[in-house]
Amino acid sequence: MDWGTLAGTALGAVLGVGTTLVAERSRWRREHTARERAVKQQLYAEYLGALSLTTHQLRDLKRNTGLTREERIRRAGEILGSTAAYNLRYQMLIIAPEPLGATADQAFRCVRDLRDRFDGPDVGTDPEWSSTMSAVSESLKSLRAAMRSDLTSD
Repeated sequence: MDWGTLAGTALGAVLGVGTTLVAERSRWRREHTARERAVKQQLYAEYLGALSLTTHQLRDLKRNTGLTREERIRRAGEILGSTAAYNLRYQMLIIAPEPLGATADQAFRCVRDLRDRFDGPDVGTDPEWSSTMSAVSESLKSLRAAMRSDLTSD
């Protein structure tokens, strides 16, 4: 028996299988990264959408002068609950990297502070409304930038 032929065949088989495994692992990693990015894009878009929708609806509620204070408070609470912002917030805290999760949580807190402005005596004349709206706008701007950064960092 020629040991050289046998060793060459065995070495070729090991190299072939090894190369195939490395290529499959590389392909799997690319596909996994692409799926992960798609999940993040979907979640980020839904979360921003929920916060923006909540902000828009709260701003519209403030303009509605035909409601009693109690009705406004009730509707403000319903608005935040109906946009899925709470559920998406927890998903963000689980999926997003920690710095982005903190930015997402801060944006949520700003929107919640906006909702809490309805607890005051008259939100229509609330002197803090403008500064609270500015804080919401800035926090959403920071959140968008952090999300873009996370999605393009890979």
